[in-house]
Amino acid sequence: MRTAPTILHLDMDAFFASVEQASKPSLRGKPVIVGGLGPRGVVATASYEARVFGVHSAMPMAQARRLAPNAAYLVPRFQFYRSISEQVMGLLRSLSPLVEPLSLDEAFVDLEAGGAAWDEKSARLAGARLRAGIREVTGLTGSVGLAASKMLAKIASEQAKPDGLVLIPPGTERALLEPMPVRTLPGVGPATGDHLRRAGITTVGELAEAGEDELVRLLGKAHGHALHAMALARDDRPVVAEREAKSVSVEDTYDVDIHDRLRVGLEVRRLADRCVRRLRGAGLSGRTIVLKVRRYDFSTLTRSETLRGPTDDPAVVREAAARLLESVDTTGGVRLLGVGVTGLADYTQEDLFAQAAGVREDGPLEEAPEEQAPVEAEQAERRWPAGHDVRHAEYGHGWVQGSGLGRVTVRFETPDSEPGRVRTFRTDDPALEPAEPLPLVARRPGGEAAAGDGARVVPG
Repeated sequence: MRTAPTILHLDMDAFFASVEQASKPSLRGKPVIVGGLGPRGVVATASYEARVFGVHSAMPMAQARRLAPNAAYLVPRFQFYRSISEQVMGLLRSLSPLVEPLSLDEAFVDLEAGGAAWDEKSARLAGARLRAGIREVTGLTGSVGLAASKMLAKIASEQAKPDGLVLIPPGTERALLEPMPVRTLPGVGPATGDHLRRAGITTVGELAEAGEDELVRLLGKAHGHALHAMALARDDRPVVAEREAKSVSVEDTYDVDIHDRLRVGLEVRRLADRCVRRLRGAGLSGRTIVLKVRRYDFSTLTRSETLRGPTDDPAVVREAAARLLESVDTTGGVRLLGVGVTGLADYTQEDLFAQAAGVREDGPLEEAPEEQAPVEAEQAERRWPAGHDVRHAEYGHGWVQGSGLGRVTVRFETPDSEPGRVRTFRTDDPALEPAEPLPLVARRPGGEAAAGDGARVVPG
């Protein structure tokens, strides 16, 4: 086990909400909540200003609206978030070849593997330069934790939030962990936490004192061994640069239960096409098609079919998903549908025949946005999601504050402007059209960011 604090954990601060605030000057310093806005939507991210009211991620959106009725509620712009995440991950990869992304806004980095750090001083300098680089390239803030292991680096970044850097010096790990609640450790969820609490174990120190044999008795061999080691600040998990995907799937939750069998079939077909787009985007194929159906009473059913060989043919996936749907009773209503592919490979059975023929024909793939929202009742709400970018022929770039009853309200501003004015239009106004997001950091005429877009984090 290494002793130098050269494992870095980066966690961007309230990422989705921070992107929206950086993009929209009128929302800076104000509560912003990003997520599904329908009756069954959940919070994806809440800004720190919204968290003051008790709003947090994974909370039902209806509850968030009760807690923070005056916050700005926005529909996620996932493609834009991905583009900014790619900028951040590029900075991390300039530090080390060993970067382990956990999500769009979170990753581990092995600084030692890239020669970016080898002791406490160099690690702190690398972390500080990374934070400065992120601010320069994206205009956003990230919190950095540095320690000798992944577990401790993640704990350190949590302590650093928001917009900070915390390094856990070698030799202080046990003293730091002992008073912390057991839920701090990886692998201790609500059920395990309750089980330990009933046994009189509530802190990491008490977990260590209980001893390995007692933890194995309480939690089983594998879990007991692992938690005892972590309670003693031992974590040998390496930073893994590439995680092998086990499945590719998509799903949608509907604001109103779907009862029409034809509509259910069309939704499954649409989900199958979205799933294949992701499959192809990753250069993969799969053998097993999985259908997920959550019914009106919250019961969830899964059905699967394994093909003779891996495929990424949309027609094959659609047909398999349709066959699986035939075995599911949906008469009471459906609230969630999902289509997935498992048994992944980097080739398809069709490839074997195509190689001999020297050609490969792909089945047609219906065009649709990758992150298409569930079908809404009103066309206006589909066309003008709250928070998304628009352009008006006369007033220029803006974003949707809200829409309904045949009207759409737009605030006209850009990331580097003053807070803009609000105007309302008919939803079918020919002068108003959807637009691509603008960069968060202003660019020079030559295409370079004024604040150093493309900057590298250079090891000390």
